[in-house]
Amino acid sequence: MHWFDLTIGSPEHDLALDEALLDSCEDGDLPALIRFWESPSYFVVLGYANQRILEANVSECAQKGIPVLRRCSGGGTVLQGPGCLNYTLILPEEMNGALSSISGTNKFIMERQKKAVELASGLPIEVQGHTDLVLDGRKFSGNAQRRRRKYLLFHGSFLIRFNLDLIPEFLNMPSAMPDYRKGRSHAEFIMNLPVEPETLKQAIRQTWGVEHYLREPPLERVAKLVQERYGNEEWNFKY
Repeated sequence: MHWFDLTIGSPEHDLALDEALLDSCEDGDLPALIRFWESPSYFVVLGYANQRILEANVSECAQKGIPVLRRCSGGGTVLQGPGCLNYTLILPEEMNGALSSISGTNKFIMERQKKAVELASGLPIEVQGHTDLVLDGRKFSGNAQRRRRKYLLFHGSFLIRFNLDLIPEFLNMPSAMPDYRKGRSHAEFIMNLPVEPETLKQAIRQTWGVEHYLREPPLERVAKLVQERYGNEEWNFKY
């Protein structure tokens, strides 16, 4: 399994790279891999089917110049930016029988990610709401997936040194909430994980048995995806 640490620096291009990695693996151009990245600028990213007007404070985003974009996977709407460490897993379904279904994939990957965070932090971590990682009942990581015929994309984020005060400024209360949230506000529900980013990356690589560094990510696919989707209002404002 390969890994690399690459932030392009443009929100549209960084989102597109995740899908480009999935396409490249599906086409047989790349092996299973994991990517790490952290945006230097703030932006809102909607889950594929999220309604922009429901999930984001679009007027405040427009006033403050915060882009509202859409990703190719499901899940909820999040605010990205400095202090939010992202990871992207691209795995072949044949790697494990559990990966043949959405629920099986969630369980298989989240248990591994839980172990990685516990290894890095020494803290007791829980999996809640299918794909949330939680410490003392408060969420610090959300995750989502997208599937092709042979490979799947599973990606998520870890709040580590994030400015949590910005979340209620640019995000509405979500239209769908897991039961364990119990209607709590963003401030009551979200937290930063007390761990160093490099320590967490190392623990994730160790947990997944990653050995090789990927030197040539498929950047040539990214520009096409940005033009067709991630930089296109038809895609970002479709719901």
